[in-house]
Amino acid sequence: MPLFKLQTNVPSTKIPANFLESTVEVVAKTLGKPKSYVVATVLPDQLMNWGGVDGPCGMVSVESIGALGRDVNKKHSKVISDHLLKTLGIPADKCYINFVDLNKANVGYSGTTFDDLL
Repeated sequence: MPLFKLQTNVPSTKIPANFLESTVEVVAKTLGKPKSYVVATVLPDQLMNWGGVDGPCGMVSVESIGALGRDVNKKHSKVISDHLLKTLGIPADKCYINFVDLNKANVGYSGTTFDDLL
């Protein structure tokens, strides 16, 4: 059930048409999760400034049941940062990525929770 949420000052007109689809692919691959469970969302046109300097920047939240942790988050951070630079022009040093490891009992889906599904 991975969830990728990006808030960015990149204008909606500069978000490629396939950005969400390509982001789902990237997140599924790096986390080792089925693509069918990954949700990606982007909030463009945010009033944001990084360190007093104008330019593309963002904040990302990656939520997942498992597949996160101290060592693997370094890999995930690199993969996601590379994707944001390539697709949106957001440099790695202008984007925070927060990783949130969710408890499967606290995530509802299909009328139950992942505690019952997994």
